[in-house]
Amino acid sequence: MNSELLAMLDYLEQEREIDKETLFDLVEEALTSAAVKELGETLVNPKVTINRTNGDVTTWADFEVVEEIGDRRTEVDLERAKEYDLDASIGDFVCCKYETSKNLTRIAAQSTKQAIMQKLRQLEKERVNEEYTDHVGELLNGTVRYFERGDVVIDFGTAEGALSQQDRIPSEDYHNGDHITVLLREVNVKRSGPSLVCSRTHADLVRKLFEREVTEIADGIVEIKAIAREAGYRTKIAVSSSEDRIDPVGACVGLRGARVKAIVRELNREKLDIVHWTAEPKQLITEALKPAEVVKVDLDYESKTAKVTVSDEQYSLAVGKRGHNAKLARNLTGWNVDITRFQFEEEQTFEQRLEEVKSMFMKIPGISEEVASNLISNGYLSLDGIGAAEVNDLCNIDGVDEEQAQIIVDYVKEKLLS
Repeated sequence: MNSELLAMLDYLEQEREIDKETLFDLVEEALTSAAVKELGETLVNPKVTINRTNGDVTTWADFEVVEEIGDRRTEVDLERAKEYDLDASIGDFVCCKYETSKNLTRIAAQSTKQAIMQKLRQLEKERVNEEYTDHVGELLNGTVRYFERGDVVIDFGTAEGALSQQDRIPSEDYHNGDHITVLLREVNVKRSGPSLVCSRTHADLVRKLFEREVTEIADGIVEIKAIAREAGYRTKIAVSSSEDRIDPVGACVGLRGARVKAIVRELNREKLDIVHWTAEPKQLITEALKPAEVVKVDLDYESKTAKVTVSDEQYSLAVGKRGHNAKLARNLTGWNVDITRFQFEEEQTFEQRLEEVKSMFMKIPGISEEVASNLISNGYLSLDGIGAAEVNDLCNIDGVDEEQAQIIVDYVKEKLLS
């Protein structure tokens, strides 16, 4: 057992990163428990030690020093007692080696494995708690290793974490070997399984990704003032800058969108809306409802409700698929957002209505006032109408070439699908 014991402790020291002396103490404690259980009725205070050099296992016990030995399991003569304690005298109890420890070694090998493994798990949890507690709320990079009771178990090198069903993005699938970035939400040594509780759905995951990608945020120049998230669908963040020369939205987007694209890839193509933060509620609500365009905002401060009016064409965009855009705007601003369609006044003439449509069209890239008038003349009176058109259809309109037509169609379709 000696060489096997030393080999096992060497392996555990490397694999579990536990100090070898701690492992020796752990095994001695387990073996002592086995000795008490097996020999407690015949020995007084049995105790087991392990030689750190050769791995020899020795059992010790308290023996009474007597003139004439009647029971060798509990008594020792004075001559032998002095080998262990020079001051020993008749009637004393002296801790001496128990000579028949081979039986105990055989018993211990069978009965202490469970106790040792339980203690190892406890030590590992204590180590993980000490190492990771200060990292709660931070990003961790790991590898998917296996699945256990509905959890995705992630290997972080020195510890394992669990990603439960509610902390997983609904649209994501995970496979063994996948590299994954998560937010460390909690360290819980009392839970069964991995102690690191992780999340891919928490809003702070997006916050930390921006801090990692955007140096201006990490440096404190740009600040994320508010964040709202529907994991897997869309996230809205409102940002501000402490320096006038820095555009906070532009800093987050990055050159040619490089920064935000990296975050979108990390979030499995989740949509991101980055808007300017303002302390003025009307402006903030208008920003929060982007990409939809707002006609007006009326505020009721008593109920903290914002009645938002949008055009018919913008209504579905403002509400969003499954109401996500409106819900995120509410969460981002803290206002109850009530979205209604704009109702044209009865006295409004048809010509005035056409002028409003023309103004709306002129906000589309590549459409001048003349092209907007030509679109109306050809029967296009809403964004839905343009979105349903083909590039060839728009090429037949005066002032629109094929390249412009493609830009117009792509822009409108993106608006309608957002």
